[in-house]
Amino acid sequence: MRHYQALIIGFGKAGKTLAGFLAAQGWQVALVEQSAQMYGGTCINIACIPTKSLVHSAETGRPYAEAIAEKNRLTSFLRGRNLANLTSHPEATLLLGQAAFVNERQVRVHLLETDEEVLVEADHIFINTGAVPRLPPIPGLRESQRVFTSTSLMEQTVLPERLVIIGGGFIGLEFASMYAQFGAAVTVLESGPRLLPHEDEDMAAAIRQMLESKGITFLEGVQVQQIEPGIAHDTVVLQDAQGATQRLSASAVLVAVGREPVVASLNLPAAGVTQDARGFIQVNERLQTNVPHIWALGDVNGGPQFTYISLDDYRIVRDQLFGAGQRTTADRQHVASTVFLTPPLAHVGLREREARAQGYQVRVATMPAAAITRAQVLQEPVGLLKAVIEEGTGRILGCTLFCADAGEVINTVQLAMKAGVRYEVLRDNIYIHPSMTEALNDLFGKV
Repeated sequence: MRHYQALIIGFGKAGKTLAGFLAAQGWQVALVEQSAQMYGGTCINIACIPTKSLVHSAETGRPYAEAIAEKNRLTSFLRGRNLANLTSHPEATLLLGQAAFVNERQVRVHLLETDEEVLVEADHIFINTGAVPRLPPIPGLRESQRVFTSTSLMEQTVLPERLVIIGGGFIGLEFASMYAQFGAAVTVLESGPRLLPHEDEDMAAAIRQMLESKGITFLEGVQVQQIEPGIAHDTVVLQDAQGATQRLSASAVLVAVGREPVVASLNLPAAGVTQDARGFIQVNERLQTNVPHIWALGDVNGGPQFTYISLDDYRIVRDQLFGAGQRTTADRQHVASTVFLTPPLAHVGLREREARAQGYQVRVATMPAAAITRAQVLQEPVGLLKAVIEEGTGRILGCTLFCADAGEVINTVQLAMKAGVRYEVLRDNIYIHPSMTEALNDLFGKV
């Protein structure tokens, strides 16, 4: 039996960062990863980085096959760098294999390279196994050779002529925008009555208009009944909002209906670790499971599925082990997010509809992206900017930016909200000209 002070299961953002930190403190650390293609975790291999690489290639007009090759080069480079970063610590050991709990202190690891099993015991155990795309029980879906997830579609070197996307959420729309820009004919199937139901209607309308201008077709209120595999193409059989049956020809079908935790092989019951109804590991505000020396970090704990949240999970654990023990998930306020459409959609705080529903008296400012000088310089005048301010206090309640560089500009708004400054600070601040950030002068000037 091997004994370590810390055992980390999963090479994701939180796990790899924690492994390096603990090893630097002199701890004996083992990190288990079940695939050599996942060194560094979901983000750099199959999610954030490869998709943003493809988005950039699509925006710059690179042919699809070359874009896939560039994506592969980038992810391979990052995998190697992450592996080197971990193995540079003499106190850290990488175990390439699959982990399963024997009890709350011991984990059996089946090593892939030697086909042997080793028993590992640890004082502290951290589960960082992430999440994967969920596949719904649609007849014919698993039998088809043309059905893909967000992971597997990016491995195809030939651009699909007709791409049907099941799911109109952010992942589905990001792929729709990207693949339409590469030249695919894209149809998005949304089961709900309206695209982007969580967004304010004016913002959702602006986003839809942009996507439709790329030739993307949207069918809302539809239910996929079956996928019929064929020789030259597949047929997606659906029931539309009026109850009629439609049949769509597809060169490829992307399933984007949510994600589920990677826990099936862990044998969590042996450790006594509890899960919620969706299978995610339940944790407290310090990310501990119901077994105090076992933590769950990143997507597997059911929190917001962002790499930067996983990194903050690491900070919370670091504070428990080597700090004052005060950091918790309750400290996270005004977490921003970005969907990398073209242009991107970024948001922080409350939307207008949400603020009014919570009883706030608000003032709302909007402006078209075309009014921004920098957007005209970039020849990217599409989009809409919106800010929600509390009446009387001048407090920024929320902001949505659908424009070029939105993912950068939103960080300035987020910092202002976290600092608790009034909206006038952003209105009157001196920004570089011409820049997208200086749009905040005009946006908050409309309050």
